[in-house]
Amino acid sequence: MNNEIFQEARLAYDAKDYTTALAIFTECLQDTYDPPAAGEVGLLYHQIGNCLIKLQDYNEAINAYTQSTNDAYYDASGIVNYNLGMAYAALHDYENAILYFEAAVADARYDTPFKAYSAMGNALLKLGKSGEAGVAFRQAALDERNPDPTKALLNLGICFMALNRPQDAIASYESALPFGMDAPTKNKLFANLGQAYVSAGQMQQAVTAFETALADKTYHLNDSASVDYQLAVAALASGTTPQGTGAIAPLGNDMSGLDVIADESANYADDGSYGYAQDDQYYYPETYGVQDGYASGDDRFFNASDEELEQWSKGVARQQRKHRNVGLKVAVGVIVFLLLGLAAIAFAYTQGYGYPSQESVIEELFADPKAAANSLFVDSGAEVDDMVNIIVTDRSARIDGMNKSMSETTAYVTARTPQGGDAQYKVVLVRDMLGWKVSHVELYYASQMSSEGGGSLSASDGGMTQDTTPLSGTPDTQPDTQPDQQPQTEQQPEPQPEDDDEDA
Repeated sequence: MNNEIFQEARLAYDAKDYTTALAIFTECLQDTYDPPAAGEVGLLYHQIGNCLIKLQDYNEAINAYTQSTNDAYYDASGIVNYNLGMAYAALHDYENAILYFEAAVADARYDTPFKAYSAMGNALLKLGKSGEAGVAFRQAALDERNPDPTKALLNLGICFMALNRPQDAIASYESALPFGMDAPTKNKLFANLGQAYVSAGQMQQAVTAFETALADKTYHLNDSASVDYQLAVAALASGTTPQGTGAIAPLGNDMSGLDVIADESANYADDGSYGYAQDDQYYYPETYGVQDGYASGDDRFFNASDEELEQWSKGVARQQRKHRNVGLKVAVGVIVFLLLGLAAIAFAYTQGYGYPSQESVIEELFADPKAAANSLFVDSGAEVDDMVNIIVTDRSARIDGMNKSMSETTAYVTARTPQGGDAQYKVVLVRDMLGWKVSHVELYYASQMSSEGGGSLSASDGGMTQDTTPLSGTPDTQPDTQPDQQPQTEQQPEPQPEDDDEDA
Protein backbone atom coordinates (compact mmCIF):
# COMPACT_ATOMS: atom_id res chain seq x y z
CA MET A 1 0.00 0.00 0.00
CA ASN A 2 1.23 3.46 -0.82
CA ASN A 3 1.52 4.96 2.66
CA GLU A 4 1.98 8.50 1.32
CA ILE A 5 -1.37 8.38 -0.49
CA PHE A 6 -2.97 6.81 2.59
CA GLN A 7 -1.75 9.63 4.86
CA GLU A 8 -3.04 12.19 2.35
CA ALA A 9 -6.47 10.58 2.61
CA ARG A 10 -6.30 10.65 6.41
CA LEU A 11 -5.48 14.36 6.37
CA ALA A 12 -8.51 15.04 4.16
CA TYR A 13 -10.68 12.98 6.51
CA ASP A 14 -9.41 14.84 9.56
CA ALA A 15 -10.17 18.10 7.74
CA LYS A 16 -13.75 16.83 7.26
CA ASP A 17 -13.34 16.78 3.49
CA TYR A 18 -14.98 13.37 3.30
CA THR A 19 -15.58 13.38 -0.45
CA THR A 20 -11.86 13.92 -1.15
CA ALA A 21 -10.89 11.40 1.53
CA LEU A 22 -13.20 8.80 -0.03
CA ALA A 23 -11.67 9.31 -3.47
CA ILE A 24 -8.10 9.02 -2.17
CA PHE A 25 -8.79 5.93 -0.03
CA THR A 26 -10.41 4.31 -3.08
CA GLU A 27 -7.38 5.26 -5.20
CA CYS A 28 -5.11 3.66 -2.63
CA LEU A 29 -7.22 0.50 -2.62
CA GLN A 30 -7.11 0.24 -6.41
CA ASP A 31 -3.41 1.04 -6.76
CA THR A 32 -1.94 -1.71 -8.96
CA TYR A 33 1.62 -0.39 -8.74
CA ASP A 34 1.72 -0.64 -4.93
CA PRO A 35 -1.32 -2.80 -4.05
CA PRO A 36 -2.45 -3.17 -0.42
CA ALA A 37 -1.35 -6.30 1.40
CA ALA A 38 -3.47 -8.64 3.51
CA GLY A 39 -4.74 -6.68 6.52
CA GLU A 40 -4.35 -3.39 4.64
CA VAL A 41 -7.37 -4.23 2.48
CA GLY A 42 -9.51 -4.43 5.61
CA LEU A 43 -8.07 -1.14 6.85
CA LEU A 44 -8.85 0.67 3.58
CA TYR A 45 -12.42 -0.65 3.41
CA HIS A 46 -12.83 0.41 7.05
CA GLN A 47 -11.78 3.97 6.19
CA ILE A 48 -13.96 4.01 3.06
CA GLY A 49 -16.92 2.95 5.20
CA ASN A 50 -16.21 5.78 7.64
CA CYS A 51 -16.25 8.32 4.81
CA LEU A 52 -19.55 6.95 3.50
CA ILE A 53 -21.08 7.16 6.99
CA LYS A 54 -20.06 10.81 7.16
CA LEU A 55 -21.66 11.35 3.77
CA GLN A 56 -24.79 9.55 5.07
CA ASP A 57 -24.61 6.86 2.40
CA TYR A 58 -25.37 4.08 4.87
CA ASN A 59 -26.04 1.28 2.39
CA GLU A 60 -22.69 1.76 0.68
CA ALA A 61 -21.05 2.08 4.10
CA ILE A 62 -22.47 -1.33 5.01
CA ASN A 63 -20.97 -2.80 1.82
CA ALA A 64 -17.56 -1.31 2.59
CA TYR A 65 -17.57 -2.48 6.22
CA THR A 66 -18.62 -5.97 5.13
CA GLN A 67 -15.63 -6.09 2.75
CA SER A 68 -13.43 -5.07 5.66
CA THR A 69 -14.65 -7.98 7.82
CA ASN A 70 -13.82 -10.37 4.96
CA ASP A 71 -10.12 -9.61 5.44
CA ALA A 72 -9.12 -12.23 8.01
CA TYR A 73 -5.80 -10.47 8.61
CA TYR A 74 -7.39 -7.19 9.69
CA ASP A 75 -7.47 -7.19 13.50
CA ALA A 76 -10.02 -4.40 14.11
CA SER A 77 -13.12 -6.47 13.33
CA GLY A 78 -14.73 -5.50 16.66
CA ILE A 79 -14.69 -1.83 15.71
CA VAL A 80 -15.93 -2.61 12.19
CA ASN A 81 -18.81 -4.72 13.53
CA TYR A 82 -19.75 -1.89 15.87
CA ASN A 83 -19.80 0.54 12.93
CA LEU A 84 -21.87 -1.94 10.92
CA GLY A 85 -24.40 -1.99 13.73
CA MET A 86 -24.53 1.80 13.81
CA ALA A 87 -25.05 1.93 10.04
CA TYR A 88 -27.94 -0.53 10.22
CA ALA A 89 -29.42 1.41 13.12
CA ALA A 90 -29.23 4.59 11.04
CA LEU A 91 -31.46 2.77 8.52
CA HIS A 92 -33.80 1.75 11.39
CA ASP A 93 -32.92 -1.90 10.80
CA TYR A 94 -32.56 -2.58 14.52
CA GLU A 95 -32.61 -6.39 14.27
CA ASN A 96 -29.49 -6.45 12.10
CA ALA A 97 -27.93 -3.68 14.17
CA ILE A 98 -28.24 -5.83 17.30
CA LEU A 99 -26.56 -8.79 15.55
CA TYR A 100 -23.48 -6.69 14.76
CA PHE A 101 -23.36 -5.10 18.22
CA GLU A 102 -23.37 -8.63 19.65
CA ALA A 103 -20.53 -9.58 17.30
CA ALA A 104 -18.57 -6.54 18.45
CA VAL A 105 -18.80 -7.34 22.18
CA ALA A 106 -17.90 -10.99 21.45
CA ASP A 107 -14.56 -9.91 19.98
CA ALA A 108 -11.93 -10.10 22.74
CA ARG A 109 -9.78 -7.57 20.85
CA TYR A 110 -12.50 -4.90 20.97
CA ASP A 111 -11.45 -2.68 23.88
CA THR A 112 -14.56 -0.45 24.30
CA PRO A 113 -17.48 -2.89 24.54
CA PHE A 114 -19.46 -0.46 26.70
CA LYS A 115 -20.17 1.56 23.53
CA ALA A 116 -21.58 -1.46 21.73
CA TYR A 117 -23.64 -2.42 24.81
CA SER A 118 -25.11 1.10 25.03
CA ALA A 119 -25.93 1.15 21.32
CA MET A 120 -27.44 -2.35 21.63
CA GLY A 121 -29.62 -1.11 24.49
CA ASN A 122 -30.81 1.77 22.28
CA ALA A 123 -31.81 -0.60 19.49
CA LEU A 124 -33.58 -2.98 21.88
CA LEU A 125 -35.54 -0.06 23.34
CA LYS A 126 -36.58 0.87 19.81
CA LEU A 127 -37.98 -2.65 19.46
CA GLY A 128 -39.78 -2.39 22.81
CA LYS A 129 -37.61 -5.11 24.41
CA SER A 130 -37.16 -3.38 27.75
CA GLY A 131 -35.81 -6.37 29.66
CA GLU A 132 -33.11 -7.19 27.12
CA ALA A 133 -32.26 -3.48 26.84
CA GLY A 134 -31.82 -3.43 30.62
CA VAL A 135 -29.29 -6.27 30.35
CA ALA A 136 -27.31 -4.31 27.74
CA PHE A 137 -27.35 -1.03 29.69
CA ARG A 138 -26.32 -2.86 32.86
CA GLN A 139 -23.33 -4.35 31.02
CA ALA A 140 -22.37 -0.88 29.78
CA ALA A 141 -22.61 0.56 33.30
CA LEU A 142 -20.52 -2.23 34.82
CA ASP A 143 -17.75 -2.10 32.20
CA GLU A 144 -14.65 -0.92 34.06
CA ARG A 145 -13.39 0.71 30.87
CA ASN A 146 -16.46 2.96 30.70
CA PRO A 147 -15.23 6.42 31.84
CA ASP A 148 -18.76 7.76 32.26
CA PRO A 149 -21.50 5.22 33.08
CA THR A 150 -24.05 7.99 33.76
CA LYS A 151 -26.21 7.56 30.67
CA ALA A 152 -26.13 3.78 30.91
CA LEU A 153 -27.45 4.06 34.48
CA LEU A 154 -30.11 6.59 33.44
CA ASN A 155 -31.38 4.34 30.69
CA LEU A 156 -31.23 1.30 32.93
CA GLY A 157 -33.64 3.24 35.17
CA ILE A 158 -35.92 3.81 32.18
CA CYS A 159 -35.91 0.06 31.50
CA PHE A 160 -36.82 -0.74 35.09
CA MET A 161 -39.71 1.75 34.96
CA ALA A 162 -40.89 0.11 31.75
CA LEU A 163 -40.78 -3.19 33.61
CA ASN A 164 -42.82 -1.67 36.46
CA ARG A 165 -39.92 -1.91 38.92
CA PRO A 166 -39.81 1.63 40.39
CA GLN A 167 -37.62 0.71 43.36
CA ASP A 168 -34.94 -0.64 41.04
CA ALA A 169 -35.32 2.44 38.82
CA ILE A 170 -34.77 4.64 41.89
CA ALA A 171 -31.59 2.72 42.73
CA SER A 172 -30.35 3.13 39.17
CA TYR A 173 -31.10 6.86 39.01
CA GLU A 174 -29.53 7.48 42.43
CA SER A 175 -26.41 5.57 41.37
CA ALA A 176 -25.98 8.06 38.50
CA LEU A 177 -26.12 11.14 40.76
CA PRO A 178 -22.44 11.14 41.86
CA PHE A 179 -21.25 11.34 38.24
CA GLY A 180 -20.83 14.67 36.50
CA MET A 181 -23.46 15.65 33.95
CA ASP A 182 -24.71 18.80 32.28
CA ALA A 183 -27.67 20.71 33.71
CA PRO A 184 -30.32 19.52 31.19
CA THR A 185 -29.40 15.88 31.77
CA LYS A 186 -29.37 16.32 35.53
CA ASN A 187 -32.75 18.06 35.49
CA LYS A 188 -34.29 15.28 33.45
CA LEU A 189 -32.70 12.72 35.79
CA PHE A 190 -34.44 14.32 38.78
CA ALA A 191 -37.75 14.49 36.86
CA ASN A 192 -37.45 10.75 36.07
CA LEU A 193 -36.49 10.10 39.69
CA GLY A 194 -39.58 12.02 40.84
CA GLN A 195 -41.84 9.83 38.71
CA ALA A 196 -40.15 6.69 40.03
CA TYR A 197 -40.73 7.89 43.61
CA VAL A 198 -44.42 8.51 42.84
CA SER A 199 -44.78 5.00 41.40
CA ALA A 200 -43.14 3.66 44.57
CA GLY A 201 -45.48 5.69 46.82
CA GLN A 202 -42.66 7.85 48.23
CA MET A 203 -44.40 11.21 47.87
CA GLN A 204 -42.11 13.42 49.96
CA GLN A 205 -39.05 12.25 48.03
CA ALA A 206 -40.99 12.72 44.77
CA VAL A 207 -41.80 16.36 45.54
CA THR A 208 -38.16 17.02 46.47
CA ALA A 209 -36.93 15.46 43.21
CA PHE A 210 -39.41 17.40 41.04
CA GLU A 211 -38.53 20.67 42.77
CA THR A 212 -34.82 19.98 42.24
CA ALA A 213 -35.49 19.44 38.51
CA LEU A 214 -37.32 22.79 38.33
CA ALA A 215 -34.97 24.73 40.61
CA ASP A 216 -32.92 26.50 37.93
CA LYS A 217 -36.10 27.46 36.01
CA THR A 218 -34.72 26.12 32.72
CA TYR A 219 -36.50 22.76 32.71
CA HIS A 220 -40.21 22.17 32.12
CA LEU A 221 -41.95 18.97 33.16
CA ASN A 222 -43.83 17.16 30.41
CA ASP A 223 -47.53 16.34 30.85
CA SER A 224 -47.24 13.06 32.74
CA ALA A 225 -44.45 14.32 35.00
CA SER A 226 -46.57 17.41 35.79
CA VAL A 227 -49.50 15.18 36.73
CA ASP A 228 -47.27 13.05 38.97
CA TYR A 229 -45.88 16.20 40.60
CA GLN A 230 -49.40 17.46 41.33
CA LEU A 231 -50.44 14.06 42.67
CA ALA A 232 -47.43 13.98 45.00
CA VAL A 233 -48.17 17.48 46.32
CA ALA A 234 -51.87 16.62 46.81
CA ALA A 235 -50.95 13.37 48.54
CA LEU A 236 -48.74 15.18 51.04
CA ALA A 237 -51.49 17.71 51.71
CA SER A 238 -54.22 15.11 52.22
CA GLY A 239 -52.20 12.27 53.70
CA THR A 240 -53.23 9.89 50.91
CA THR A 241 -51.10 7.94 48.43
CA PRO A 242 -52.68 8.11 44.94
CA GLN A 243 -51.27 6.03 42.08
CA GLY A 244 -48.96 8.03 39.83
CA THR A 245 -49.25 7.94 36.08
CA GLY A 246 -45.73 6.55 35.69
CA ALA A 247 -46.24 7.40 32.03
CA ILE A 248 -45.09 9.71 29.30
CA ALA A 249 -46.83 9.99 25.98
CA PRO A 250 -45.41 7.29 23.67
CA LEU A 251 -44.16 7.72 20.13
CA GLY A 252 -45.24 4.37 18.72
CA ASN A 253 -42.82 1.74 19.99
CA ASP A 254 -40.11 4.29 20.75
CA MET A 255 -39.11 3.74 24.35
CA SER A 256 -35.91 5.78 24.26
CA GLY A 257 -35.59 8.44 26.89
CA LEU A 258 -32.42 10.38 27.58
CA ASP A 259 -29.62 10.76 25.09
CA VAL A 260 -28.38 7.19 25.20
CA ILE A 261 -25.40 7.50 22.88
CA ALA A 262 -22.41 6.53 25.03
CA ASP A 263 -20.53 9.75 24.39
CA GLU A 264 -20.18 12.60 21.93
CA SER A 265 -16.81 11.77 20.42
CA ALA A 266 -16.11 12.27 16.72
CA ASN A 267 -16.32 8.53 16.25
CA TYR A 268 -20.12 8.60 16.16
CA ALA A 269 -22.38 9.28 13.26
CA ASP A 270 -23.89 12.65 12.55
CA ASP A 271 -26.75 13.80 14.76
CA GLY A 272 -30.12 12.83 13.42
CA SER A 273 -29.04 9.54 11.85
CA TYR A 274 -28.96 7.40 14.94
CA GLY A 275 -28.83 9.85 17.80
CA TYR A 276 -31.46 10.05 20.48
CA ALA A 277 -32.38 13.60 21.38
CA GLN A 278 -32.65 14.78 24.97
CA ASP A 279 -36.38 15.30 24.58
CA ASP A 280 -37.23 11.88 23.13
CA GLN A 281 -40.28 10.51 24.88
CA TYR A 282 -40.78 7.18 26.58
CA TYR A 283 -43.54 5.64 28.65
CA TYR A 284 -43.96 3.27 31.55
CA PRO A 285 -46.41 0.37 31.13
CA GLU A 286 -48.64 -0.98 33.85
CA THR A 287 -47.99 -3.95 36.12
CA TYR A 288 -48.13 -7.28 34.39
CA GLY A 289 -48.12 -9.46 37.51
CA VAL A 290 -44.62 -11.01 37.47
CA GLN A 291 -43.22 -11.55 41.00
CA ASP A 292 -39.50 -10.90 41.41
CA GLY A 293 -38.85 -11.91 44.99
CA TYR A 294 -36.14 -9.31 45.54
CA ALA A 295 -35.39 -7.89 48.96
CA SER A 296 -34.75 -4.20 49.58
CA GLY A 297 -31.40 -2.67 48.67
CA ASP A 298 -29.95 -0.02 46.40
CA ASP A 299 -27.88 -2.55 44.45
CA ARG A 300 -30.81 -4.66 43.29
CA PHE A 301 -30.55 -3.39 39.73
CA PHE A 302 -27.13 -5.08 39.53
CA ASN A 303 -28.52 -8.40 40.80
CA ALA A 304 -31.29 -9.21 38.30
CA SER A 305 -30.39 -12.11 36.05
CA ASP A 306 -30.61 -11.87 32.27
CA GLU A 307 -33.31 -14.54 32.31
CA GLU A 308 -35.44 -12.56 34.77
CA LEU A 309 -35.12 -9.37 32.77
CA GLU A 310 -36.08 -11.20 29.60
CA GLN A 311 -39.07 -12.73 31.41
CA TRP A 312 -40.15 -9.28 32.59
CA SER A 313 -39.73 -7.97 29.06
CA LYS A 314 -42.12 -10.61 27.71
CA GLY A 315 -44.69 -9.58 30.30
CA VAL A 316 -44.25 -5.93 29.34
CA ALA A 317 -44.71 -6.77 25.66
CA ARG A 318 -48.06 -8.39 26.47
CA GLN A 319 -49.11 -5.35 28.46
CA GLN A 320 -48.00 -2.97 25.71
CA ARG A 321 -50.26 -4.74 23.25
CA LYS A 322 -53.19 -4.12 25.59
CA HIS A 323 -52.43 -0.64 26.88
CA ARG A 324 -51.31 2.02 24.45
CA ASN A 325 -53.50 4.94 25.47
CA VAL A 326 -51.21 6.80 27.83
CA GLY A 327 -53.22 9.95 27.24
CA LEU A 328 -56.12 8.28 29.03
CA LYS A 329 -53.88 7.57 32.00
CA VAL A 330 -52.83 11.21 32.16
CA ALA A 331 -56.49 12.27 32.02
CA VAL A 332 -57.35 9.87 34.83
CA GLY A 333 -54.51 11.31 36.91
CA VAL A 334 -55.84 14.83 36.39
CA ILE A 335 -59.35 13.72 37.34
CA VAL A 336 -58.07 12.06 40.51
CA PHE A 337 -56.22 15.24 41.44
CA LEU A 338 -59.36 17.35 40.86
CA LEU A 339 -61.51 14.92 42.87
CA LEU A 340 -59.10 15.13 45.78
CA GLY A 341 -59.32 18.91 45.67
CA LEU A 342 -63.13 18.88 45.48
CA ALA A 343 -63.31 16.41 48.36
CA ALA A 344 -61.17 18.70 50.52
CA ILE A 345 -63.40 21.68 49.66
CA ALA A 346 -66.57 19.72 50.41
CA PHE A 347 -65.21 18.57 53.76
CA ALA A 348 -64.28 22.15 54.72
CA TYR A 349 -67.76 23.32 53.66
CA THR A 350 -69.49 20.80 55.93
CA GLN A 351 -67.32 21.90 58.86
CA GLY A 352 -68.50 25.47 58.53
CA TYR A 353 -65.50 26.92 56.75
CA GLY A 354 -66.00 29.54 54.06
CA TYR A 355 -64.69 32.69 52.50
CA PRO A 356 -65.07 35.18 53.90
CA SER A 357 -64.95 33.33 57.22
CA GLN A 358 -67.25 33.93 60.19
CA GLU A 359 -64.41 35.61 62.07
CA SER A 360 -63.70 38.11 59.31
CA VAL A 361 -67.42 38.95 58.94
CA ILE A 362 -67.74 39.60 62.69
CA GLU A 363 -64.56 41.68 62.71
CA GLU A 364 -65.89 43.83 59.87
CA LEU A 365 -69.32 44.09 61.53
CA PHE A 366 -67.96 45.55 64.78
CA ALA A 367 -65.29 47.67 63.05
CA ASP A 368 -67.97 49.70 61.22
CA PRO A 369 -71.57 48.69 62.01
CA LYS A 370 -73.14 51.42 59.84
CA ALA A 371 -71.27 50.33 56.72
CA ALA A 372 -71.95 46.68 57.57
CA ALA A 373 -75.70 47.31 57.34
CA ASN A 374 -75.39 47.56 53.57
CA SER A 375 -73.01 44.68 52.93
CA LEU A 376 -72.91 42.08 55.69
CA PHE A 377 -76.58 41.43 56.51
CA VAL A 378 -78.81 38.95 54.73
CA ASP A 379 -81.77 41.36 54.80
CA SER A 380 -82.09 45.12 54.81
CA GLY A 381 -84.53 47.64 56.17
CA ALA A 382 -85.69 48.93 59.56
CA GLU A 383 -85.05 45.65 61.37
CA VAL A 384 -81.43 45.69 60.27
CA ASP A 385 -81.11 49.35 61.29
CA ASP A 386 -82.41 48.47 64.77
CA MET A 387 -79.81 45.72 65.11
CA VAL A 388 -77.03 48.00 63.89
CA ASN A 389 -78.01 50.71 66.40
CA ILE A 390 -77.25 48.45 69.37
CA ILE A 391 -73.83 47.43 68.09
CA VAL A 392 -70.83 49.11 69.70
CA THR A 393 -68.03 50.08 67.37
CA ASP A 394 -64.96 48.13 68.50
CA ARG A 395 -62.19 47.13 66.13
CA SER A 396 -60.83 44.71 68.73
CA ALA A 397 -64.09 42.95 69.59
CA ARG A 398 -63.47 39.50 71.08
CA ILE A 399 -65.18 36.26 70.02
CA ASP A 400 -65.89 34.32 73.24
CA GLY A 401 -67.28 31.25 71.57
CA MET A 402 -68.68 29.95 68.31
CA ASN A 403 -71.07 27.11 67.47
CA LYS A 404 -70.51 26.13 63.83
CA SER A 405 -72.53 24.00 61.47
CA MET A 406 -72.63 23.67 57.71
CA SER A 407 -75.38 26.28 57.22
CA GLU A 408 -75.54 28.35 60.43
CA THR A 409 -73.11 29.71 63.01
CA THR A 410 -73.85 31.31 66.36
CA ALA A 411 -71.08 33.48 67.78
CA TYR A 412 -70.83 35.15 71.21
CA VAL A 413 -68.92 38.42 71.05
CA THR A 414 -67.72 40.89 73.68
CA ALA A 415 -67.16 44.50 72.58
CA ARG A 416 -65.72 47.41 74.57
CA THR A 417 -68.01 50.44 74.88
CA PRO A 418 -66.70 54.02 74.48
CA GLN A 419 -67.03 54.39 78.27
CA GLY A 420 -64.81 51.39 78.94
CA GLY A 421 -67.47 48.80 79.79
CA ASP A 422 -68.19 45.50 78.06
CA ALA A 423 -71.20 44.70 75.90
CA GLN A 424 -71.96 41.09 74.99
CA TYR A 425 -73.70 40.08 71.79
CA LYS A 426 -75.16 36.99 70.22
CA VAL A 427 -74.51 37.09 66.47
CA VAL A 428 -76.19 34.58 64.15
CA LEU A 429 -74.66 34.05 60.71
CA VAL A 430 -76.05 32.02 57.84
CA ARG A 431 -74.34 30.54 54.80
CA ASP A 432 -74.14 32.81 51.75
CA MET A 433 -72.76 30.68 48.90
CA LEU A 434 -69.20 29.93 50.05
CA GLY A 435 -69.14 32.71 52.63
CA TRP A 436 -71.26 33.99 55.53
CA LYS A 437 -73.66 36.86 56.25
CA VAL A 438 -75.30 38.18 59.41
CA SER A 439 -78.95 37.27 59.97
CA HIS A 440 -79.47 38.43 63.57
CA VAL A 441 -77.71 40.43 66.31
CA GLU A 442 -78.88 40.89 69.90
CA LEU A 443 -77.43 41.91 73.22
CA TYR A 444 -76.64 38.87 75.30
CA TYR A 445 -76.07 38.61 79.04
CA ALA A 446 -74.40 36.02 81.23
CA SER A 447 -77.74 35.19 82.87
CA GLN A 448 -79.18 34.33 79.46
CA MET A 449 -76.24 32.12 78.71
CA SER A 450 -76.69 30.25 81.98
CA SER A 451 -80.44 29.85 81.54
CA GLU A 452 -79.91 28.44 78.03
CA GLY A 453 -77.29 25.98 79.21
CA GLY A 454 -74.52 28.06 77.73
CA GLY A 455 -72.50 28.25 80.97
CA SER A 456 -68.87 28.64 80.31
CA LEU A 457 -68.11 28.53 76.65
CA SER A 458 -66.04 25.46 75.87
CA ALA A 459 -65.64 22.69 73.32
CA SER A 460 -68.03 20.47 75.31
CA ASP A 461 -70.98 22.81 74.83
CA GLY A 462 -72.58 21.40 71.71
CA GLY A 463 -69.49 21.88 69.59
CA MET A 464 -68.99 25.46 70.81
CA THR A 465 -65.40 26.64 70.84
CA GLN A 466 -63.87 29.45 72.86
CA ASP A 467 -61.51 32.07 71.53
CA THR A 468 -60.66 34.91 73.91
CA THR A 469 -58.15 36.54 71.59
CA PRO A 470 -59.20 39.97 70.24
CA LEU A 471 -59.90 40.02 66.54
CA SER A 472 -57.37 42.72 65.82
CA GLY A 473 -55.96 46.02 66.96
CA THR A 474 -55.60 47.44 70.49
CA PRO A 475 -58.61 47.93 72.86
CA ASP A 476 -59.97 51.48 73.09
CA THR A 477 -59.55 53.14 76.48
CA GLN A 478 -62.46 55.42 77.39
CA PRO A 479 -64.14 56.47 80.67
CA ASP A 480 -66.58 53.94 82.18
CA THR A 481 -70.28 54.25 81.39
CA GLN A 482 -73.01 54.20 84.00
CA PRO A 483 -74.15 50.64 84.75
CA ASP A 484 -77.80 51.35 83.97
CA GLN A 485 -77.14 53.05 80.67
CA GLN A 486 -77.64 51.32 77.34
CA PRO A 487 -74.43 51.24 75.24
CA GLN A 488 -74.33 54.20 72.90
CA THR A 489 -73.49 53.74 69.27
CA GLU A 490 -70.33 55.26 67.91
CA GLN A 491 -69.26 55.67 64.30
CA GLN A 492 -65.57 55.53 63.15
CA PRO A 493 -63.14 55.38 59.43
CA GLU A 494 -26.80 10.98 14.36
CA PRO A 495 -24.06 7.70 14.50
CA GLN A 496 -20.33 8.40 14.18
CA PRO A 497 -17.98 5.68 12.76
CA GLU A 498 -14.95 4.42 14.63
CA ASP A 499 -11.52 4.60 13.10
CA ASP A 500 -9.16 1.71 13.44
CA ASP A 501 -6.95 3.64 15.88
CA GLU A 502 -9.69 5.23 17.97
CA ASP A 503 -11.97 3.88 20.70
CA ALA A 504 -15.59 3.32 19.79
